[in-house]
Amino acid sequence: MAEVVVTIGNDDQGIPVSAKIVFVRDRNSKKWLALLSTDTTLTAEEIIKLYGLRWDIEVFFKMSKSFLNLAKEFQSRSFDALVAQATLVCCRYIMLELVKRNNVDSRALGTLFHSVCDELRQITFTEAFALLLKLLEETLDCVVGLCKEQVQQLIDRFLDTLPTVFRGRLLFSAPKCG
Repeated sequence: MAEVVVTIGNDDQGIPVSAKIVFVRDRNSKKWLALLSTDTTLTAEEIIKLYGLRWDIEVFFKMSKSFLNLAKEFQSRSFDALVAQATLVCCRYIMLELVKRNNVDSRALGTLFHSVCDELRQITFTEAFALLLKLLEETLDCVVGLCKEQVQQLIDRFLDTLPTVFRGRLLFSAPKCG
């Protein structure tokens, strides 16, 4: 490991900006990695630790974009739609991580993770989906002002377009209006 403090440019007021570069040898490939931090008060060990913590975030983004379709599955300019889609992707990631961690070693789960898992176990997939459909029904009825028949047709059409894997888990019919 080696470190050096360098000037990487000037800020908006023309004041030089310093950065610390920490060189670390990658255990797997025996190549050197250069880690850069603009907080020059951090020790080399602290910078390495922070990059290690950040790596989990990078893995999450890579998984979300490449395998969970964060950027490709849904196209919208609506803020609410984007938040909803990102939430679904995060839920997918959490479920996959839960399965992965339980398969590897359940002792690796932290207290917070256990709490979330306990909370998830209290509501079944079908119950959660039925609740979402009920909220959709109320929104379409109250906010959009569709009649009961139109709402029911939209919900039925939505259920018909679901992938088979989801339809197979639904043990209920679409909530009937009225």
